[in-house]
Amino acid sequence: MSNVSYYTAEGLKKLRDELDHLKSVERPKASQAIADARDKGDLSENAEYDAAKEAQGLLEMKISKMEEVVANARLIDESQLDTSKVLVLSTVKIKNQTNGMEMKYTLVAESEADLKAGKISVSSPIGKGLLGKKVGDTAEIQVPNGVLKFEVLEITR
Repeated sequence: MSNVSYYTAEGLKKLRDELDHLKSVERPKASQAIADARDKGDLSENAEYDAAKEAQGLLEMKISKMEEVVANARLIDESQLDTSKVLVLSTVKIKNQTNGMEMKYTLVAESEADLKAGKISVSSPIGKGLLGKKVGDTAEIQVPNGVLKFEVLEITR
């Protein structure tokens, strides 16, 4: 079953660049490590060879998973997004109704999330709770600490 993920142009480029790096730089390094270990003699008692083969297997698995992610990635056309409700790539200004604190977050794909930069994942509890809300709506979000209530103050792109 494929999991479609939505990315900004910047996020998708970063993902493709990382995949290219793994294929063009890391894969040859792994092959060279195996060749170097093979040159050191008897393979039946060569721990370095075994470690190099295992590292290559893990690298190939990572490449395979990233290829699947890239294949299922969809680019979001920001100009076509509705600003009347919270969607992926919405920048949302919210107010915590418990303490009155205001915060601004941009909802992004899980791989692009960066709390320090104000980007939260749409699959996080807060991200899920805000999806579909409109200005003036209150989102009641279940978090491990209890229930948080946020009022949506503003939605922008």
